[in-house]
Amino acid sequence: MPVLSAKHFHDETAAYAYVEAHVWPEGRACPHCGTVGESGALKGSSTRIGVYKCYSCRKPFTVKVGTIFESSHVKLHLWLQAIFLISSSKKGFSANQLHRTLGVTLKTAWFMAHRIREAMRSTDTEPMGGEGKIIEADETFLGRIAGKQVKSGPYHKYAVLSLVERGGKARSYSLGNFSAPKVREILEAQVSHDSTVMTDQAAWYKKNMPFARHESVNHSQYEWARGDVTTNTVESFFSVFKRGMKGTYQHCDEKHLQRYLAEFDFRYNHRIALGVNDAGRASAALKGIVGKRLTYRTVA
Repeated sequence: MPVLSAKHFHDETAAYAYVEAHVWPEGRACPHCGTVGESGALKGSSTRIGVYKCYSCRKPFTVKVGTIFESSHVKLHLWLQAIFLISSSKKGFSANQLHRTLGVTLKTAWFMAHRIREAMRSTDTEPMGGEGKIIEADETFLGRIAGKQVKSGPYHKYAVLSLVERGGKARSYSLGNFSAPKVREILEAQVSHDSTVMTDQAAWYKKNMPFARHESVNHSQYEWARGDVTTNTVESFFSVFKRGMKGTYQHCDEKHLQRYLAEFDFRYNHRIALGVNDAGRASAALKGIVGKRLTYRTVA
């Protein structure tokens, strides 16, 4: 049966039950006081779907409170469709396409997509890699910084740094105006010093690096690999990211760039090669909705 034929994508009651199973796997928890298992469903004829009352603090709540869905007037089953579409689209799913597919306004589709990207944002702060692990680091440039004259090279573009563990996950950072100290600061803070790091021969990587091993390839001499020394994995990540940003999204303001990076990181970190299919990826995104509420004023 097609994935999008599942009941929770079309029935509001089933959608609430599906979200509740992801948000409250250990039992229904009141988002106001945190009490678990001390609430009951309100069943009045005028009561909305999925409303409960906490017996401890006496306040009503739904599974939407404290999540990216809070205060949204969009039906929950449409939210689940949007999460699935964005999670399963390798190069992204534009707001215009979301607006046409779901039948919501363009403004609503744009805001929904940003909320979903916020749910995809990783909260993992543990250093990447470790003994025997290889981390590839590289930077890329895109867009145009407002007010900067267009010149050859990356002078007028936004800078992005990505760290990719071979066979593992990725973390990407919007650097705004590029600076070598900022690159080194992120690299040294986010990568375990027991790791092997692979880079190109950019100047900011040439100083002493506090890692177990540091190797580089010389792209200026058309060297792309030397034994296991290569940055092809992070370059492959960039190829998907830039195709998505240029082909699907086409334009991104600097203040939103980190959320788009979170989206591409999320799909890479939950890819088929790691045993996660489209449905599993959407399920993983749904588990990240709590505590990440956005308001339109915050995003716009």
